[in-house]
Amino acid sequence: MRFFTTEGPVKPEDHYCLPPLQRWGLDEVLMLIEQKKYFLLHAPRQTGKTSCLLALMEHLNREGRYRAVYANLEGAQTAREDVARGMRTICGTIEAAARLYLGDDRLHAWTESSWQARGADGALTGLLENWALNSSAPLVVLLDEVDALIGDTLIALLRQLRAGYTQRSAAFPNTVILCGVRDLRDYRIHASSEHQAINGGSAYNIKAESLRLGDFSADEVSALLQEHTQETGQAFTPEALARVWELTQGQPWLVNALAYETCFEMREGRDRSQAIDRARIDQAKENLILCRVTHLDQLADKLREPRVRRVIEPMLAGTALGEVPTDDIQYLIDLGLCRMANGRGLTIANPIYREVLPRALAFTPQASLPQITPSWLDAAGNLVPDALLAAFLAFWRQHGEPLLGSAPYHEIAPHLVLMAFMQRVVNGEGTLEREYAIGRGRMDLCLRYRAVTLGIELKVWRERAPDPLAEGLTQLDAYLAGLGLDGGWLVIFDRRPGLAPVAERLTSTEATSPQGRRIRVVRA
Repeated sequence: MRFFTTEGPVKPEDHYCLPPLQRWGLDEVLMLIEQKKYFLLHAPRQTGKTSCLLALMEHLNREGRYRAVYANLEGAQTAREDVARGMRTICGTIEAAARLYLGDDRLHAWTESSWQARGADGALTGLLENWALNSSAPLVVLLDEVDALIGDTLIALLRQLRAGYTQRSAAFPNTVILCGVRDLRDYRIHASSEHQAINGGSAYNIKAESLRLGDFSADEVSALLQEHTQETGQAFTPEALARVWELTQGQPWLVNALAYETCFEMREGRDRSQAIDRARIDQAKENLILCRVTHLDQLADKLREPRVRRVIEPMLAGTALGEVPTDDIQYLIDLGLCRMANGRGLTIANPIYREVLPRALAFTPQASLPQITPSWLDAAGNLVPDALLAAFLAFWRQHGEPLLGSAPYHEIAPHLVLMAFMQRVVNGEGTLEREYAIGRGRMDLCLRYRAVTLGIELKVWRERAPDPLAEGLTQLDAYLAGLGLDGGWLVIFDRRPGLAPVAERLTSTEATSPQGRRIRVVRA
């Protein structure tokens, strides 16, 4: 029985999958190999890069015009700037790959002779020269996880490949493909002794192309899910197929994770006579986020990096990016956290990531919350909006200001503490959806709890800026109209300096929006 996989390269005999080389564009890759080019493949983690490289190796070896070997260099990461140790690991990895995939056990002797003659700074060049000279066909070497290498070890690898480049393909590999998350321009090599960064391109200026493996298209998402239907008879409703695409925007790991959770983990999804509907997809999404699965946890961990914070913090606040370096923006795109959307500029890559990032940032404030009695529920367990407002005001008056220090992003600390409170409110019985983007000047929240839907807009009153009330009421009108609601909350966080403590200035009043909706205005 095949299944959806989220763990490493796909195996068609075990996993539902799309043909890897079809996704990559085999004709373009073969043209570059025919032209003896050295090039890169990069894409975010868990999007199918390794599957593509393995499929390419198999294709080339089956055709017989080239001899191809795939080697994963991640094991050399721990060598950091110990070049001798790092190059020993790299050469040993290539030797093992040649034995495994080609049955060629001659490489170790060539490594040893090259090491004696050239040392760590030339051993790889010598190994590849000997291998190419004694190969029955031009060599294609596929090196994965190259951007995991650090410091002088990475410099040594790139420079030794460049050193032999002019000898291709008679006395050096015909083609070398470097693969990783980041593009070559972002291979930043730091020497601890000098604390200087060298751009990777200066050490490897022979690359001809930098190919990015894209996400699935909507049609490819449907095609992948239909493999399960063809094999088991269990259908996905059209609404479910559309929802998977909407939530993931084709990110391969997310597509597979949602489908696996729905069809193999959720008890009701294992009944193959029952079609998978939109509600099950939504529940699977919540399950993945709540379980903090590794992929999503790794993305959330990136939020601690200064270059990620410089982009994500204003995005969550709804402010302009300002003078953020272009490389920082491209870094987030390469990581798969963000994408350039037509007509909208930079945005979070998909709705699941849009949900995960603020949840991750609000985790510490949520863990710091005191015990809160759910006074917002009636005897039947239904949410009462007026009681929720009273509970929030009481919470904010007593605990809001002290908790701001627990938020990792200072500029949006009030947003994070409020979201932590609301996440405690939903507590598995409901959902809290977030909408935010660069330049919107706000963050919108939609709290759904059983039959109750509550729309909330968060705005910040900053120094030397006018009162955001009027703008907020107009913006909230549009948001509530999209939700089909005739009222909601506008929460204005006053962040101007020199104000009285929050407990003394916290207020709640009623206002009417330009389109006649009843708005509860909270000034905190």
